[in-house]
Amino acid sequence: MLILRPYQEEILKPVMASVSEEKGLTFSVEIARQGGKNELSAYIEYLLLASYALREPQNMIKCSPSFKPQTVISMMRLKDRLNDSDVRAEWTAELGYIIRLYNARAIFLSAEETANVVGHTARILLEIDESQDVGKDKYTKEFKPMGATGNVTTVHYGTTWDDTTLLEEIKQTNLELERKDGVRRHFRYDWQEVAKYNPSYLAYVEGERARLGDNHPLFLTQYCLVPVRGNSRFISSQQRAQLQGEHKRQQQPSPGKIYIAGIDLAGEAEEEEGARLRTLKPRQDATVVTIGELNASHSTLDGSPAVRVVEHYWWTGKKHTDLHAQLVDILKNVWHSKRTVVDATGVGQPVSSFLKEALGSSVIPFTFTQPSKSELGFNLLAAVDSGRLKMYAGDGSAEYREFWIEMEKAKSHYRPSQTMSFYVDPAQGHDDFLMSLALVVEAANQYSPRSAKGR
Repeated sequence: MLILRPYQEEILKPVMASVSEEKGLTFSVEIARQGGKNELSAYIEYLLLASYALREPQNMIKCSPSFKPQTVISMMRLKDRLNDSDVRAEWTAELGYIIRLYNARAIFLSAEETANVVGHTARILLEIDESQDVGKDKYTKEFKPMGATGNVTTVHYGTTWDDTTLLEEIKQTNLELERKDGVRRHFRYDWQEVAKYNPSYLAYVEGERARLGDNHPLFLTQYCLVPVRGNSRFISSQQRAQLQGEHKRQQQPSPGKIYIAGIDLAGEAEEEEGARLRTLKPRQDATVVTIGELNASHSTLDGSPAVRVVEHYWWTGKKHTDLHAQLVDILKNVWHSKRTVVDATGVGQPVSSFLKEALGSSVIPFTFTQPSKSELGFNLLAAVDSGRLKMYAGDGSAEYREFWIEMEKAKSHYRPSQTMSFYVDPAQGHDDFLMSLALVVEAANQYSPRSAKGR
């Protein structure tokens, strides 16, 4: 049988009391990622199924942001708890989303916007898993009313994200109620609390902190339980200070060094406006190539190499076809780039195909989608926060000035499911240097030097 940690016991007791005494309280539970909130939830479900099994037929309901994998995983955890108990031979599964122990049923539902969940009733307990990723309207209109007839106890589980989520709203309401009546409704246990009882967890999170950096959004939200602000600066002043290096800009490679490249391509519609765009419309979209020098001796704990930005190429108002030969020459003959990640989205696809054909497997096309751009942004922040990404020292160039303008103006927008977007507001400029920088970090992550193999 599962042995609960002290902080899990602190949550279990008031939840069970609220159910048994029909208090109908709403709780919010924040536990650092992999800290045991799902184990606790499954244990509570097992205890309630056993308690209500021989009473009149009643249901508990648990919803998750998606049916697969989240709802399925929740059902598996409850089945494991039941199989470890004295009622292992008594429970049954129904309709693919219900677990039943005599008269008590646990119903597992998806909280996806398109999921049809109306008609279910919760009399024992209502659980909202990963509440920060559940839509407020979906919860308010379809899930919350499920417990109205029985004044059901409700538990919201999750980790923090931004300051606009359902979990954050429930949390703030609970904290206000606590100030008024002294009844604890919000429970928060960050990674340091979890680590007190699990040395292996401590080692893992310390590794994540070294890899991501203390100020990385994923480390702050998933482990420190500190919400990020929506539509805030993407790169803070502290991070910009970390990004600034002391090395000089280079026009050619140094002997024995490894070089990589990231290419952000301009939109063809803007290119066709001509070469005068830089003077007439200095904020117009451009093609930017960022050259980075790898330094494996300054890698992070997970082996990610340090990257020094050593050169920029910047073209505005030049057609992609006019750049083909120049790009090949720069990448192949000047820098001997070992990895080049190139924007292959939309009009960038023909350019990436041309470069791959000309330069072979060293060229990696990158298609921007919501998930891929989110990962790209998180990886860029991790490189900055860990100190393994540095920009060359000021040289008075237009490229240097534009680079820092974009770094300062870049914003981030955080979405559900721990994803984000980063950009420069079109009213303030463009993000070509920003995206090219993110792509050169991707090139570093993609590069793995060949090692000699014995016969």
